[in-house]
Amino acid sequence: MDRLRASATISSQFHHPARLRAHSVTTAVAAYSTGGALTFKLSVSSPKHLKIYHRKTSHALVRLHPISASSASPRLPPSSGSNGNRKLVLVACSTVTVALAIANRVLYKLALVPMKEFPFFLAQLTTFGYVVIYFTVLYMRYEAGIVTDEMLAFPKSRFMIIGFLEALGVVSGMYSAANLPGPAIPILSQTFLVWQLAFSMLLLGRSYSLNRVSGCFLVAAGVILAVTSGSEQDQILSGVGVVWPTLMIASSAFQAVASILKESVFLNAATHLKGKLLDIFVVNSFGSGFQGLFVLLFLPFLSNLKGIPLSELPSYLKSGAACFLNIGANTTGCDGAPLLPLLYVVTNIAFNISVLNLLKFSSAIASSLAVMSSVPISIYILSCPLPYLPEGLSLSPFFVLGSAVLVMGLVVYNVSWPFKHDSNVL
Repeated sequence: MDRLRASATISSQFHHPARLRAHSVTTAVAAYSTGGALTFKLSVSSPKHLKIYHRKTSHALVRLHPISASSASPRLPPSSGSNGNRKLVLVACSTVTVALAIANRVLYKLALVPMKEFPFFLAQLTTFGYVVIYFTVLYMRYEAGIVTDEMLAFPKSRFMIIGFLEALGVVSGMYSAANLPGPAIPILSQTFLVWQLAFSMLLLGRSYSLNRVSGCFLVAAGVILAVTSGSEQDQILSGVGVVWPTLMIASSAFQAVASILKESVFLNAATHLKGKLLDIFVVNSFGSGFQGLFVLLFLPFLSNLKGIPLSELPSYLKSGAACFLNIGANTTGCDGAPLLPLLYVVTNIAFNISVLNLLKFSSAIASSLAVMSSVPISIYILSCPLPYLPEGLSLSPFFVLGSAVLVMGLVVYNVSWPFKHDSNVL
């Protein structure tokens, strides 16, 4: 009897696992990816009874190719030594991922301390770093024959919209984070999950299981409890005003819509490319390219919001570059640059790579929980006195309670509860 090989490419956010469930099979595989591509094989012993259930908050396409039984390599039972080594690798990768996740959140705030008046430069630097990496990988995959001319000829209009939304997200996020208390940033950024679920239901017509809907409600309740409860003096956002928290929440909304549009690109590509899978680096590369272009085009508008007329824009750019490099006489308040901004960019890239690496040795749930564990730890660290943030903050009981409710919501959302085999609910 012929066996089947299932090859799938999955694109996902790190807190949105995509799973394949197979029944009457010898092996079931769960896959998960964050901004990258993951290909796996699934062998089944009974092709006639194969059912694949696609639970997704991100896109997955599956193509089955028959192969002969002789070409399928036999599996040997793992030895106890290999199991022990695998556990050590898993522990090491999980530890590194958690550490980088915490460092990424903390350095995000610290990098904006010297660049508080010029967050544009940090936004453009981060975007430029990803443009270089994505297009380098895209070129390598094109040379290897993985990316085809048909993929590169895919219409760029949606990539332009994605880049526009991501540019809005990164710029508004950095401008607001520069003016928010450190512990409030990880809390408010978790609204991304709520926005993504809402826009997925609205734009793609998705339906979600009870645990995911409940998890989103808990996340929203945790955010509200953390930032609005208690007396006015005890609130974490006391004296901040409503503009900057609203802008941070809007930043999450822009990025959530961009992620949904990326998913729709994959869905439409299956038809446009006649069943072929669109490589994830085509989407990320051109999306990041347009993002960098729009961040640059936003500069006159952003400078105008700061009361800087267009005629003084060259002087503003010169001052921003001097602050970033920490060179010149007029660099008051730029202490920590360029070390802190560069550390953030490098850590951010390393963090995303470490999440993908962890997936090689664990499940999507383990990866999600590793990243989620950074939320309460980073909140605590950002409340302590830090270099260039020596004042520290005292967290009210309501903020701690709200943070706990939020983390509980993230756990409920990511933990998969048993459901009926024939259910098509996500």
